[in-house]
Amino acid sequence: MEPARELLYLSRADIERIGLPVARIVEAVEDSLVQKGSGNVEMPPKPGIHTRPGAFIHAMPAYIRTTGAAGLKWVGGYPGNSARSLPYITGLMILNDPESGVPLAVMDATWITAVRTGAATAVAARHLARRDSLTAAILGCGVQGRSNLEALTVVLPELRDIRVYDVRLEAAHAFARECVKRHELSCTVCASPRQAVQTADVVVTAGPMPSPPAPVIEPDWLADGVFVCVLDFDAYVTPAAFHAADLLVTDDVAQLDYYRSVGYFKGLPDGLSDLGDVVRGRGGRHKEKQRIISVNLGLGAEDVATAQLIYTSALDQGVGTVLPL
Repeated sequence: MEPARELLYLSRADIERIGLPVARIVEAVEDSLVQKGSGNVEMPPKPGIHTRPGAFIHAMPAYIRTTGAAGLKWVGGYPGNSARSLPYITGLMILNDPESGVPLAVMDATWITAVRTGAATAVAARHLARRDSLTAAILGCGVQGRSNLEALTVVLPELRDIRVYDVRLEAAHAFARECVKRHELSCTVCASPRQAVQTADVVVTAGPMPSPPAPVIEPDWLADGVFVCVLDFDAYVTPAAFHAADLLVTDDVAQLDYYRSVGYFKGLPDGLSDLGDVVRGRGGRHKEKQRIISVNLGLGAEDVATAQLIYTSALDQGVGTVLPL
């Protein structure tokens, strides 16, 4: 009789107990982008369903040939979850054996989504922001704002001054207190997005995604040499600001084209560079005063790379629950 097959289940608490440093996630995400730029990743545009206005549940499959990381993230984003005391992002990550297709692990995807998104911003900043960047503006003081700041401190060691804005003033003040305590950085709560963005060296937009969007960031808000990382589609950045950028980058041109076909990014210019090419040295910042915007949509390849790192670490540490398949 064939032996029973098993898989490893990892809860969010299990994943947090493993204690992976953010710097290791940054390196894993960067390698996934290198492999993507080298043609070693199979990753179709993510399909999804939309059960409520402004909400989504997306499937994000990916396979990285060089590392054997294969799997799928099934992830939902529901703006109304805060009223239910639930996180905006929830989901599951499944890893498969690339040889047999047998599932190896099922794990919580909430932590993975937050940390790999911040890591992807850090990778983009490593190649596109000025190395001497001192000031960062964070628009949106939730989970993504926190994970992005933590990852940025890994690649931009000169950061000193953080400016934050959130439609919920109490969230901005809580973020500021944590920023000072955890990162020992100066943090200012701003009364408007403009106050936060003007003169900043790095800008991260991580707010909610209203439908239709009502972007506010105009070209004259953006300082010479700024790097802007957009995580919330076109919720904050106006078409005029996109057009005024000296260089536009995205983590996946095919996915961006798909989202444009279904109504997002109206007025976005054509001809964006691919972040996978940038991390391989093909393009990027070549002048101090360039204003650069990277549209980071989030990639299944980043998820499976992070999940593989978690899985191998869990096996090494004996973390998780073995379940019959």
